[in-house]
Amino acid sequence: MYLDHTDKKLLALLQQDAKQTNKELSYKLGLSATAVYERVRKLENTGVIAKYVALLNKKKIAKDFMVLCHIKLTQHKQDYIRQFEREVMELQEVSECFHVSGDYDYILKVCVRDMEDYRSFMLTKLTSLQHIASTHSSFMIAEIKNTLVISV
Repeated sequence: MYLDHTDKKLLALLQQDAKQTNKELSYKLGLSATAVYERVRKLENTGVIAKYVALLNKKKIAKDFMVLCHIKLTQHKQDYIRQFEREVMELQEVSECFHVSGDYDYILKVCVRDMEDYRSFMLTKLTSLQHIASTHSSFMIAEIKNTLVISV
């Protein structure tokens, strides 16, 4: 889909704060509130804007112990891959899952309370998934950059 300069600026503004009113956006873009409304609807209807969410402060909800867990499957059979992906979708501790190339097959981003919570997750949930050959965990020392903003 073609995005003009105004669409790109509108998307940048919405990524900074999606709770801005059409009136506030219209002032910043030099458009009428109706024109802003129509552009936002077009971006939503075409799927450019996928959804709106509230970003939580992980510290405030005691889920700021972050682990990147690398997973290697026993085999690369289609059934194994599909089953693993279905099962990992059910794990509430996993906030992101990527199928990757390289030494491992998947990287999971896991947010839990602390090391004890992660150990419990590993022992009771992750290791109960079928077809996992090995795991490797990396623990976050410090968060240097964390953004969901995509440059358009």
